[in-house]
Amino acid sequence: MPTLEQTLKDLAPQFERDLCDLLQIPSVSASPAHKGDVRRAATHVLGQFQRMGFTAELVETPGHPIVFATSPPVAGAPTVLVYGHYDVQPADPLHEWVTPPFEPTIREGRVYARGATDDKGQMLTHLKSAEAWMRSAGRVPVNLTYVIEGEEEVGGENLEHFLQSWAPRLKADVAVISDTSQFGPGQPAITHGLRGIVACEVTVRGPRQDLHSGVFGGSICNPANALARLVASLHDASGRVQIPDFYADIPTPTAGERERLRQLPFDEAAYLAEIGVAAPWGEPGFSTLERRWARPTCDVNGLTSGYQGEGPKTIVPAWARAKITCRLVPNQNPERIMASLERHLRSVLPAGVTLDFKAYHGCPGYAFDTDSPYMQAAHRAIARAFGVAPVLIREGGTIPVVESLRRLLGLDTLLLGWGQNTDNLHGPNEHFLLADYHRGIAASAYLWAELAALPTAG
Repeated sequence: MPTLEQTLKDLAPQFERDLCDLLQIPSVSASPAHKGDVRRAATHVLGQFQRMGFTAELVETPGHPIVFATSPPVAGAPTVLVYGHYDVQPADPLHEWVTPPFEPTIREGRVYARGATDDKGQMLTHLKSAEAWMRSAGRVPVNLTYVIEGEEEVGGENLEHFLQSWAPRLKADVAVISDTSQFGPGQPAITHGLRGIVACEVTVRGPRQDLHSGVFGGSICNPANALARLVASLHDASGRVQIPDFYADIPTPTAGERERLRQLPFDEAAYLAEIGVAAPWGEPGFSTLERRWARPTCDVNGLTSGYQGEGPKTIVPAWARAKITCRLVPNQNPERIMASLERHLRSVLPAGVTLDFKAYHGCPGYAFDTDSPYMQAAHRAIARAFGVAPVLIREGGTIPVVESLRRLLGLDTLLLGWGQNTDNLHGPNEHFLLADYHRGIAASAYLWAELAALPTAG
């Protein structure tokens, strides 16, 4: 049989075709019009497992199906649970795409299509790595269990029930997810921490309808003005969050972690220039990377009130609404933060208006042991595939399934990102560098061998 390395090389063109075939399917889970396409994507992924000789099935849910697959068993070898998703974000605004979002196009070594990086391309690396093992050795050296869902981009509500009800079949030693990014071009990373989240919507209500601001203005509380006061109360002038007990029990980043962050090749001026901001801002005493990854935040995500058309319209609006999220770090309790946020907003609410508070989802933050044998195995595999050692980073975003895997299955997760933050995830012209796609496949293939050498959890 050919070596693993030769097989990876020989199959590279086919792996690219397989990626493009999947990217052609408009599996937009948020759109009822694409329900059939989402199912078609699930069936497509299912077929790839079946062609490899894996046991695979579609698990029906009240929403979109979950693809469940397992590799041929290897007695005494560790078991790895691989999670990914085949659904994608809507492609709007379509007019900003250089080429159609579901017609994969390769330009300058990158494949452009919706889902290229998030998450079809990254998810597929773990299928293709297994295929390379099957073609070169006849088996994968570890036991692989795959859970590939179709509702990640719409909250993944049915995944939680699946993990609960299928827990006996999901026992594993560690989980692997590739839905994050490298630190930068040519610099792979292992993400060892994620921020959690709480999300809510607040509506300030005043008069039963919009009123003439000349006739009524100044005699009643304006809901838009009141909401502005509420929003302003969330931070002090330096950027520190003012929700009571917001910072209680938060561990300060260790000296070792702060030093690791300082040593990362981060160009703050280039970072600010890239996003079009003149200066950094945030909680005093912390660097930009610490604020992005290791400190909690409170942000207004949207504001709506009153007249939005062209020209003036002199009214006192009947209501004003804001969408607010807080990103959380380990030891912050989402339920307590949500309750404290609501109490704070009600405590500063002016007289003459009422407040509707609608709580959405919540998820805690996590940090994983950077010295675990699984982390070390991933470090070796990535260094071999990319030709450079990965750096350890945190991620400012939230991946709720990581919390579910810990809570329901007792699993820690290896977060291994092959794409870049600049790949336009969720935006027009999403893309994936094909060299990183192939390096990700190789790193995944080497990881299976590295994990096979570790003892099982029993």
